Amino acid sequence: MKNSGNKPRAGAVRKTRKGPQVGSGGQGRQALEGKKPTPKAEDRPYHPAGKRKIAQNRLAEKRGGGRPASTDAPRPRQQSRPKQNDDIEVVTGRNSVLEALRAKIPATALYIATRIEYDDRVKEIMGLATKRGLPVLEVMRPELDRLGGFDSVHQGVALKVPPYNYEHPIELFDKIVARGQTPLLVALDGITDPRNLGAIIRSVAAFGGQGVIVPQRRSVGVTASAWKTSAGAAARTPVAMASNLTQTLKALKERGVFVLGLDGGGDVELPGLSWANEPLVIVVGSEGKGLSRLVTETCDAVVSIPINAATESLNAGIAASVTLYEISKLRAQGKKRK
Repeated sequence: MKNSGNKPRAGAVRKTRKGPQVGSGGQGRQALEGKKPTPKAEDRPYHPAGKRKIAQNRLAEKRGGGRPASTDAPRPRQQSRPKQNDDIEVVTGRNSVLEALRAKIPATALYIATRIEYDDRVKEIMGLATKRGLPVLEVMRPELDRLGGFDSVHQGVALKVPPYNYEHPIELFDKIVARGQTPLLVALDGITDPRNLGAIIRSVAAFGGQGVIVPQRRSVGVTASAWKTSAGAAARTPVAMASNLTQTLKALKERGVFVLGLDGGGDVELPGLSWANEPLVIVVGSEGKGLSRLVTETCDAVVSIPINAATESLNAGIAASVTLYEISKLRAQGKKRK
C-alpha cells in the first residue's frame, strides 16, 4: 500500500512556465482574503482629507494642546480667493499714484508698465519713488491688470500701499477746531459703492470740507477703487471710521455740531440754508434706501435738493457735491458780509 501522505493532493500543484510548483499548503491563505476594509479618507495620511486632519491637529496643539480637530463635521463651503491680500491695497492711475506719493503715503512698491509713455506725471512719480527708495518694478500690462483688477484703468502705473489708516471721528473734529476752522464733515449712511465714496472724498476736498466719516459696518471703506475715483484726494482728505454712526452723530451734536441729513422728502430746502456758517455734518444715505430711521431721528434737520420732477433722485456722490458747493458758497457770502 502506497503512503498517501507523500502524494500531492489534487489542486496543490500549479503549472507555470517554470514547470510544476507545489503550493504553500495554506500558509498564504491570508493573502487570498483581500486587504480588509478601506480606511476612511481622513485616516489615510496621503489623502487630502487626511492631510487636512493632520494640519488641524497640529494647529490645535499649537494653540494650547486643545482637542484635535474632528473631521466628522461637514466641511464649510470654500470661499473664492480674494483678488488681493488682506494686508495690501493697490492704488492705480497716474493722478492717484502721484497724489499718494506727494502725501508720503507709506507705499511698499511701484509698478510701471513696460514701454510706458512718459509724461510729466510719470516722470514725477519715478522721481518721488526713487527719492524715497521704493522698489520700482517694470511689469507687463497683463500683470498690472491683475494687480488693479481687470476693470480698472491703471494708465500703466500702480502703487502697493498698506491698508488705509482711519482716524477717530471725535479726534478728527477736535483737530479741525484746534486749527481754528469751522468743521464741515460728510458722514455716509449705508453707502456701499466705493466710487461714491471716492467722489464724495473728492468733493469734500474741492469745497472746503475737512473729512469724511464712514460706519464700521454695512458701509464701503477706502479701497483701491475709492482711491482711484477720488483722483488722489484720499491722500489729503482724512477719513474717520465710526463704530456706531448714530452714537457718533450724537457725540458731535454735544460739541455744538448741526447734523443735516440729505433726503428727497426733506422739510428744509438747500438754497439759503440758515445753518451754513455753523459746524456741520452732512449725512448722505444710500441711493436706494436713503437714510436709516435712527440716523434720521438723530438729524437736526433733513434737507432736500430741488430737482426736476422727471428725475426721481440724485446719485449719492452728486447729492453730496451739490450740497457741499451750496454750503461753501453760503460761507463765502457770509465772510464777505463780515
